[in-house]
Amino acid sequence: MVFHHDATDPLAVITAPPANETAEERAAREEREAEAQRISDAIDAEIHADKMARKKREGVVKILLLGQSESGKSTTLKNFRMKYAHDKWIEERASWRTVIHFNLVRAINIILDAVQQEISGVPLEDEVQDPSLRPLAFTNEHRRLGLRLGPLRGVESDLKRLLGANPTESRPSSRGGSPSPTDALKPPQEFSVRSWNLRNVLQAPRLDRSKRTGKQDGVDLNDVTEVIAGCKDDMVALWTDGIVREVLSRRRIKLDDSATFFLGQLPRLSDRGYVPTDEDILRARLRTVDIQEHELQMGGDSDGRQNWIIYDVGGSRTQRAAWLPYFDQVNAVIFLAPISCFDEKLTEDPRVNRLEDSFILWKAVCSSKLLTNTTLIMFLNKIDLLEKKIASGVVVKQHLPSYGDRPNETGAVVKYLRQKFKDTVKQCSPEPRACHVYPTSVTDPKTTAVTLLSVRDGILREHLKRANFV
Repeated sequence: MVFHHDATDPLAVITAPPANETAEERAAREEREAEAQRISDAIDAEIHADKMARKKREGVVKILLLGQSESGKSTTLKNFRMKYAHDKWIEERASWRTVIHFNLVRAINIILDAVQQEISGVPLEDEVQDPSLRPLAFTNEHRRLGLRLGPLRGVESDLKRLLGANPTESRPSSRGGSPSPTDALKPPQEFSVRSWNLRNVLQAPRLDRSKRTGKQDGVDLNDVTEVIAGCKDDMVALWTDGIVREVLSRRRIKLDDSATFFLGQLPRLSDRGYVPTDEDILRARLRTVDIQEHELQMGGDSDGRQNWIIYDVGGSRTQRAAWLPYFDQVNAVIFLAPISCFDEKLTEDPRVNRLEDSFILWKAVCSSKLLTNTTLIMFLNKIDLLEKKIASGVVVKQHLPSYGDRPNETGAVVKYLRQKFKDTVKQCSPEPRACHVYPTSVTDPKTTAVTLLSVRDGILREHLKRANFV
């Protein structure tokens, strides 16, 4: 093929092949031109992919879960996944057994440590032993219980390894033994893992763990199951013993809500064929030290499927510095304030009331200029525990003086706190905006599903408005 170049076209002159070009020179030139075209096409493809990825990100709804530690953020995320990613939720169900057994065994070992301290006469660390307290009538059976339950210390270590602990973070893997008196004086440290370690556990092969053989991460799963099943009767005896309960009261050991729930379900959870229920998974607790991120496919009644990314960030004081980068371009914040904790202190700082800490965090969220255009949603969480506290005789105004002479009733407390949080929005937001407040108990999947439906539809409407679709 012969090309004729227009001498009046500067570009044609530049791109014209040299005069008297040999066949070898022509082949080399065409090879260079082909390589240049290949590079150009690759750059064009990269630019196109970047545009498509940017367009996809612009259509993603980003939700940020905020609140102090133990406020219910992770449980809220589980509810979202249970309702809007149900297939994956079902696939992961059996894998939650490791986390639930860890919660159960750790609670038993905390109780055993407290009993051992009391039997050994170890005084409370922060005050002189009250001489008016009568000695507890421990029997040989209490001591035998401690020995028979000794293998659970090794099981706790094994479960930590399965969940991704470093060897130095686990107890010794021996199947017996008790902590030394020095160790007994130390308060139990909360165990934590990286979120990707937890995800690896949950996304392991979808086999029922009760039927799996061999070892995983150096741990014999059948051995763990057999030890827990073999200790079932002794665990029940320990938890239901009146003297043991008095030990926990004397030493002011407050087990978390999840541990109390699982201890009440001991016969079922320690069965060899145990498979977790939805409620068990919602109650399971495992602290993660980084950001959990989950993508969900959402949709309203009249629109198509839409990608949501939900971020669950750590709520302890040491983790709050990591919140700021996630404030950028977030569509909605779901803030969880556990209102049952009006009479509790922060684990990280016993000088600070937990409810007051929630107000401080909420004020910071409302004041952030990065979140000026963000939809604010608040869950006044743990109303079930609030109701139990009030029914047991706890007087709210003794711990919350600003409550005044209002009725000591759940409904009145919720109404008062709802208004206080809403007033903070009005006073601290850079611009006027609405705030949607829901009383919740996120461990109740039925009522939470109704709340999430309302939250989903509200966020979708706001997202469409900002996109100028409605």
